Amino acid sequence: MSVVPHASSAGITSVPRPRLSPEGHDPQSTERIAVTGPLRRLLVWYGIASLGVYLALGAVNSVLLPLQVEAVDPAQKAANLAIVTAVGAVGGMIAQPIAGLLSDRTRSRWGRRAPWIFAGALLAAGAMVVLGGRSGLVGIGALYLLVMVALNIYFSPKAAVMPDRVPRGVRGLFSASGGLGVLVGITGGMGLGSVLADTPQVGYAVLAVVIVVAACGFALFNPDHDNRGEPRPPLQWTAFLKTYWVSPRAHPDFAWGFLGRLLTLTGYYITTTFQLYVLQDHIGLGDDAVDAILPISAVSLVATLLSTVIGGPLSDRMGRRKPVAVAAGLLIAAGLVAPWVMPTMTGIYVFAVLAGLGFGSYLAVDQALLTEVLPTTEDNGRYLGVLNIAVTLPQALAPAIAGLIVSVLSYAALFPIAMAVAVAGALAVLPIRSVR
Repeated sequence: MSVVPHASSAGITSVPRPRLSPEGHDPQSTERIAVTGPLRRLLVWYGIASLGVYLALGAVNSVLLPLQVEAVDPAQKAANLAIVTAVGAVGGMIAQPIAGLLSDRTRSRWGRRAPWIFAGALLAAGAMVVLGGRSGLVGIGALYLLVMVALNIYFSPKAAVMPDRVPRGVRGLFSASGGLGVLVGITGGMGLGSVLADTPQVGYAVLAVVIVVAACGFALFNPDHDNRGEPRPPLQWTAFLKTYWVSPRAHPDFAWGFLGRLLTLTGYYITTTFQLYVLQDHIGLGDDAVDAILPISAVSLVATLLSTVIGGPLSDRMGRRKPVAVAAGLLIAAGLVAPWVMPTMTGIYVFAVLAGLGFGSYLAVDQALLTEVLPTTEDNGRYLGVLNIAVTLPQALAPAIAGLIVSVLSYAALFPIAMAVAVAGALAVLPIRSVR
């Protein structure tokens, strides 16, 4: 926070002057600001940058990776997929807060975040190209781990751009833009994965190009200011250990926000990331399951688009985030009832509509809500890195959880367990006090 002189009757004193973003706005201001010029361009690319990450995750986690794992050993596909995704989840969990912490302290002509966005995207793209040609379980697991680490290195600094540069009064709109990128990426990735299922190497190569284009476009068309002259906070080795710990007692809203995000998204992803195997074995489609993914994804996409477009701007106008987030978790839970009691394609389509509406509503306000519970403004990257563990961990860990449930219980057990987790996520938002 810089200081400017101010005259008063008592003499010359100093008052803080807000630190402005490259777009010329105070990110901590709650005043509604017209989204025009550079801020509008940032809004568009904020969504595209999310799209690049989640298109890859949607295609890989839902179709391409399960097919690769199944080809290694069809009889053990659920257990093997659980192992591979669990390893990737741990890698992503470790990488994201560290990337945020280091980006907070980066000084370059491109600002704090861009160097890490570039590096993460390029590393992820290279790893995905190699992953497409692997056929052994060890090789697949190692390359998937590298992909998850790299995507988290990309995504953590990208997420910190919102509290760095976006005024509070329009963060719901930005959250909706990022949410659109997520939902189009995940559902579109499922569809793209099904189309390219017979040529996985081509699929991985296409996704690699998308990631690089999205990251480079975001950083190049929305340049941050040269911060080489700014003081660099000291970095001690103990800071890396402290990176993963944010005291729930000192920062309860942060803790509840983390828990709500983790549980809500886990409840959704337990079934969607295991969708191919659910269609094959629970619904009974067998080899025709891949062909069913595209129409299911299309239905889910329409529902999520509708709720995302409405939810974000609506929360800005109301000045309230929590009611939308709670309703979203309950909608996801309601959708899970259908395929549980009705294991048919009709039940799957009902789930696609209801859970899609809930998922879109949650994405519309989630990022805006959580940027308002950050403990400080100096370590946005670090804190958002911790919060974003609750985004990437469910996507990577959900197949592992689902594999365990199926191995010990049955496919039918996935739905009530996921439903209970989603409801718990919705209720976890209620104790947050600093956000309405």
